[in-house]
Amino acid sequence: MTELWVQRTGSRRYVGQSSRGASVQIGSDDVEGVFTPGELLKIALAACSGMASDVPLARRLGDNYDATVRVSGDADRESETYPVLDEVLELDLSELDADAAKRLLVVAQRAIDRTCTVGRTLKAGTQVNLAIETD
Repeated sequence: MTELWVQRTGSRRYVGQSSRGASVQIGSDDVEGVFTPGELLKIALAACSGMASDVPLARRLGDNYDATVRVSGDADRESETYPVLDEVLELDLSELDADAAKRLLVVAQRAIDRTCTVGRTLKAGTQVNLAIETD
């Protein structure tokens, strides 16, 4: 199983790391070159939707199809939540007739609804357990 952690690198600055060698810079929205935790949450959702729909879309559109998943949603600072996240999957379906395009979009939506773990978790809610360890 991949281990994940964040390491503090400065005031409100962290680097997220994985045991597979990946890293991402994390910090406040006033710092250049970093993602905020909320932005990472949104990116995780968009990436999950894209990856969940990848196989059915590639099967019909070919392995080199272009796709962009845009995600947005403002934080409610009073409750410190993102009450609504909006995703838009941008695809070029101009090669398909209207019926084929409609069927493909249904298949893609089903794949996302069924296999996007991040989206399913956000929709269902999740229990978060925090332990604080000291020396």
